[in-house]
Amino acid sequence: MERRSIRRSGIKGKLEQMFLGRYHHTIDDKGRLTIPARYRDLLAADGAYLTQGFDQNINVYPPEIFERISKRVNKLSMTDPSARILRRLMFSNAEMVALDKTGRILIPQFLREELNFDNEAVIVGMGDYFEIWSPGQWVGQTSMMEESEPIAMRFVDLDLSTGE
Repeated sequence: MERRSIRRSGIKGKLEQMFLGRYHHTIDDKGRLTIPARYRDLLAADGAYLTQGFDQNINVYPPEIFERISKRVNKLSMTDPSARILRRLMFSNAEMVALDKTGRILIPQFLREELNFDNEAVIVGMGDYFEIWSPGQWVGQTSMMEESEPIAMRFVDLDLSTGE
């Protein structure tokens, strides 16, 4: 019995360290976005890296996750055209950001313009990182997620079993 509660607390601890949920926030005229309080606790000391995502969004990575991904990207061959494009996408659009005293980050103007952000954003937890979406782009994502049969077929080859 005692062993079971230890295991649960370990899982709970890992879940508490994840970016979960969905939030709607405004972007002020200077490009500052308030980060949800739960996310701030995970970013507070070290800030975060922003970069353009793959789906017309912004990915926000804690430094240790960005470092892990960047090491993998940097190991890709420079002679591979896809690898060069990935490097350009990831690194030329990256910015280190810090939270201000009120829990906001500054989204660089070039990312706001490139991805058509106005004064609203949807912040979406992705486990190890989170994404920032313009509301219009997020609507397209939610409609894809609501198509149950096509979405189930898309993930049929992934092992999403709950067993260990």
